[in-house]
Amino acid sequence: MEHIDAGGARIPKLGLGTWQNEDQSCAGAVETALELGYRHIDTAQVYQNEVAVGNGIAAADVDREDVFLTTKVWRSNFHHDDVIESVEESLEKLDTDYVDLLLMHWPHKRVPVAETLGAMAELHDRGLVEHIGVSNFTAEQLRQAIRVSNVPIVANQVLYHPYYDQSDLLEVCREEDVALTAYSPLARGAVLDDDVLATIGERYDKSAPQVALRWLVQQEGVVAIPKASSREHLASNLAVFDFELSESEMARVGSRTPGIRTRLYNLMPRLGRNIPV
Repeated sequence: MEHIDAGGARIPKLGLGTWQNEDQSCAGAVETALELGYRHIDTAQVYQNEVAVGNGIAAADVDREDVFLTTKVWRSNFHHDDVIESVEESLEKLDTDYVDLLLMHWPHKRVPVAETLGAMAELHDRGLVEHIGVSNFTAEQLRQAIRVSNVPIVANQVLYHPYYDQSDLLEVCREEDVALTAYSPLARGAVLDDDVLATIGERYDKSAPQVALRWLVQQEGVVAIPKASSREHLASNLAVFDFELSESEMARVGSRTPGIRTRLYNLMPRLGRNIPV
């Protein structure tokens, strides 16, 4: 597994996303992923699967210290005391003494970012959180978070796939030594029907989704966390480190045009950032 170094954190470049995966299905996916070689697991309070994620990690024959575990504070818990209480609850659900990375799940218009990050820094000082970061932050919001935080911001988890340009944000992340973690890296399945990606993949005996993931992890400072539940899909997503796209292929993947469904989905982060609570 390849890693990137950002803000003092060493993050596996490919992880398992667990959004919309719950209960035994989630626990089984986490266990299988770790047995296949994954070492990065991503969850969140609002996913309501932290118990299942913890069960999957416990069931796998992998030492806890070898797993990079991320969870996120939901926006309703952004006030200082709520951050502390909710993260302590997350640790109980995950059955772990610490998380490797704790993220603010969204920006919030009514709670100062300094208040939330200050509480997260306290958890860091107590040893309950190894690193902190943010999610769904714009470049301007990221820079503000970096300015007010007493602990390095090591990651910004955002929507990123071949049909959604994040080049400006990625440039800022690189300047600030922040990893850009790509969620929904397969564009909610849109890459499956992409003939251009499939044609590129034929040269390497790879599928269109594998080309999309390779495009992401081949970029400096980018981490991808695709969701999968079956052993076949978990293994396929992991098999993207044995080939390399050419410069022209990277450009072709990055210039894809989204269909209407993907174009609408790409609006979700902007809408989410404008929710007042």
